[in-house]
Amino acid sequence: MLTPVEEASVPLRPAVSALPAYVPGARVAAGDRAWKLSSNENPYAPLPSVLDAIARGATEVNRYPDMYAGELVEALAAHTGVGPENVVVGNGSVAVLAHVLQAVVEHGDEVVFPWRSFEAYPIAVAVAGGRAVTVPVQADGRLDLPAMAAAVTPATRVMLVCTPNNPTGPAVHADELEILLAAVPRNVLVVVDEAYLEFVRDPQVADGVDLLRRHPNVVLLRTLSKAYGLAGLRVGYAVAEPRLAAGIRAVSTPFGVSHLAQVAALASLAPAAQGELLERVDALVTERTRVTGALREQGWELPESQANFVWFGLGDATTERAGQAREHGVLVRPFAGDGLRVTIGEVEANDAFLRVAAGWR
Repeated sequence: MLTPVEEASVPLRPAVSALPAYVPGARVAAGDRAWKLSSNENPYAPLPSVLDAIARGATEVNRYPDMYAGELVEALAAHTGVGPENVVVGNGSVAVLAHVLQAVVEHGDEVVFPWRSFEAYPIAVAVAGGRAVTVPVQADGRLDLPAMAAAVTPATRVMLVCTPNNPTGPAVHADELEILLAAVPRNVLVVVDEAYLEFVRDPQVADGVDLLRRHPNVVLLRTLSKAYGLAGLRVGYAVAEPRLAAGIRAVSTPFGVSHLAQVAALASLAPAAQGELLERVDALVTERTRVTGALREQGWELPESQANFVWFGLGDATTERAGQAREHGVLVRPFAGDGLRVTIGEVEANDAFLRVAAGWR
């Protein structure tokens, strides 16, 4: 370890010095026996066909990947129902969000987003030089879109709409989004973050691609980390009108999606894999229904989650409850002072958490 004789005098940007730390979900320590429900991961390993593709691709990692992931872009465009010119890929949807902000945010521009929402939002906004304008989420975990629209000023450049909202779970309805977009100026970019899209079963939720076709100031953010089980390989993408997509692509990290990530994503998007992958998603949605039903029988009032997690608004008791869950072999994700997010995992893991939650009543 290098120990400098004196502290470096090279200053950091004030925005960097003030960044909040991104807190990842707790990991299971080596040798521990615990269920990991602290990160919104798919509990199932990749499909055998995807693992085979990764194994074959591993023989080629001495070569650089396709810089713009052209084959993957084509596959995602076909999967989404848009043209390749509309799709930009990146190292997870977090990285893609950073590129979106870099493409449009000038120093001091305002970025409106709900809170509590995805923990990376304030970090990405600050790094891009923007100024965060946060709007509280409602008591039922839903986004307060009228208040978000009212927060827009002439200095607003971007609005972030997380649907379903992480960590609270509810999804934004189509009519709510239409009202929001009618109220927001056309020069404000509205980023609709659909990281949990595949878990949504609410029929009132908007069709993101249809929304984009009618509102060119909309950008969709999506990922293969959750439903597709590729969290460890990091593949996210944006869907936007061609001019915006070109700008996002221009500031993206060169070779940002690794060769193995591209190979795994292509194998996951193959028609032969889709049926089995969707069966796994359906199984997780069924588990979500079972778990939330059991929790409500215990007396819990929960937001209507359309994602692969449930939210407990525990306030000041959050940290204590998370510690108790850990003592019982269940890792959950605390947001100090606000609440706990618990991912839907394997049946045995969910049952273990249900026993913990029953002890809190």
